[in-house]
Amino acid sequence: MARSPKWIVPLVILSAALGFVLAPLPKDGTSPALAAAEPPSDSLAAAEDLSAAFEYAAEKVSPSVVTIGSTRRVEVPQRRRGLPDPFFNSPFRDFFGDDFFERFQPPPRNRDYVQEGLGSGFIVSEEGYVITNSHVVRGADEVIVTLTDGREFEAEIVGADDKTDIAVLRIDADELQSVALGDSDELRVGRWVVALGNPFGLQSTITAGIVSATGRSRMGIVDYEDFIQTDAAINPGNSGGPLVNLRGEVVGVNSAILTRSGGYMGIGFAIPINMVRSIMTSLIEDGQVVRGWLGVLIQNLNEGLAESFDFSGTDGVLVGDVTEDGPADRAGLEPGDIITRFDGKPVDDMDKLRLMVAETTPGEEVDIVLFRDGRERTIEVEIGELEAESVAASDDETAETELGMSARTMSPDIARQLNREPDTKGVVVTSVEPRGPADRAGLQMRDIIVAVQEEPIEDLADFRRALKEQDLEEGVRLTVLTGETRRFVFLQLRG
Repeated sequence: MARSPKWIVPLVILSAALGFVLAPLPKDGTSPALAAAEPPSDSLAAAEDLSAAFEYAAEKVSPSVVTIGSTRRVEVPQRRRGLPDPFFNSPFRDFFGDDFFERFQPPPRNRDYVQEGLGSGFIVSEEGYVITNSHVVRGADEVIVTLTDGREFEAEIVGADDKTDIAVLRIDADELQSVALGDSDELRVGRWVVALGNPFGLQSTITAGIVSATGRSRMGIVDYEDFIQTDAAINPGNSGGPLVNLRGEVVGVNSAILTRSGGYMGIGFAIPINMVRSIMTSLIEDGQVVRGWLGVLIQNLNEGLAESFDFSGTDGVLVGDVTEDGPADRAGLEPGDIITRFDGKPVDDMDKLRLMVAETTPGEEVDIVLFRDGRERTIEVEIGELEAESVAASDDETAETELGMSARTMSPDIARQLNREPDTKGVVVTSVEPRGPADRAGLQMRDIIVAVQEEPIEDLADFRRALKEQDLEEGVRLTVLTGETRRFVFLQLRG
């Protein structure tokens, strides 16, 4: 095939360019290409309306969003640096180990380090109450709240509830602008939401997304989970900030992300504001969270279990055991009952029932619809009170920082989890700080402390009172249940 002359290609390009330049322009003077790219007026108006909605939400809530900085002093043991000891675990270590000369010298002093944390929060009242996450201020020696106008205030921790990851702070300040709280029960999957906060310390940042899911549980983040899932970007520093609808109402508290990198990957979780509202009220009014208690051991249904009880479907909760003389026992619930409705609301699984009971005011009478012996029946139950725990941060700090451990009062629910009798008294160790006094003494998580010296203890208040009566520098003997074994532990603070 014959080749085209070399001048043909440039000529074709030049002709096309001249045709574009010489083409008649529309009457408005725009080129045909630009005229075709211009969006339809109705589409542009819709986009501008949506943009205006985001602007409204941001402008309404941003002045109420605060930065929360926390500091905690940690004593870290100092070690002498050197090469690895070749005689470690050797019978010659007593003579040649690298710590031979150290035995004749005073041990190195511990050094204090300051751990700093950064999170977000928002003002909920003109009296200075601020909502944030419990993990933002946990164990803090000092909490500083910075407003959007640059003012800084030292905050009082009114209370914190680790079971839901909610904390309430209070600052003494004037001219505060509080947020409007919405109704998280009205949220629907697909609705627009805006997350506000201070990710990576970038103050007054907003991100937008939608509600990806509601009622997320079994995430292993906190004890009581009913998360709003969103794809609005949430990053470190956003914790405690508000999740807002386009009306500028707070519908959730940003709490956690699902990530493999430590940063945003499209899945964030917020605590519903309806749950937060009740927790906040309890912490402010009572200094503790009051929760309802039913007194049952429950489990989810599967097809095999449902068929064995001649029950159709798997929606409902199976009662495995009933606490003696508890609310359910007094009302007549029995093992093998399948609870299908609680206070008029359907019960899908055990997580939902657990939340319903916890949010019910103790002393309130509710109707429970259950399936037993092939038919439905309704039983009225007076909800009891789940053993209240003091959540004031100052009380918890003493046990954590001084003893290197944290503990909580035994309850029937905890006893069952630990395979103990429901009436077991004492305090259960929930965490132990490495190389702290409790760790050196040999205390472990799940240990149950039942006596200080010879004095029996029933709860956390007894434990703290008994410790105050002892000289911890000299040491104190604890009676501890570890598994099936009763043992003694000698706890001593080093001067």
